Amino acid sequence: MTKLGQWLCGLALLGSAWAALALAPPGLELPAPLRQALLPLPVYLLVAFGCYSLATVGYRLATFNDCEEAAAELQEHIRAARADLRRRGLRL
Repeated sequence: MTKLGQWLCGLALLGSAWAALALAPPGLELPAPLRQALLPLPVYLLVAFGCYSLATVGYRLATFNDCEEAAAELQEHIRAARADLRRRGLRL
């Protein structure tokens, strides 16, 4: 199963559990404070996921490794391409 499938299965499981509790089926009466906390729970989880995602992207961006060898190789390819274009008569 792909990672997307795992996430979708998990979200479907949590969503169905939330809906079962939020719709209050007959025979299941939740106390008022619990019901008030349960209804906005998906919004809280979405905000928490957004904060986690933003923190993860920020951390990965802050610890991104530079590839000095690849940068030097790319600069060499650019110099070779410019020299080839000059040899063919193109002005840069």
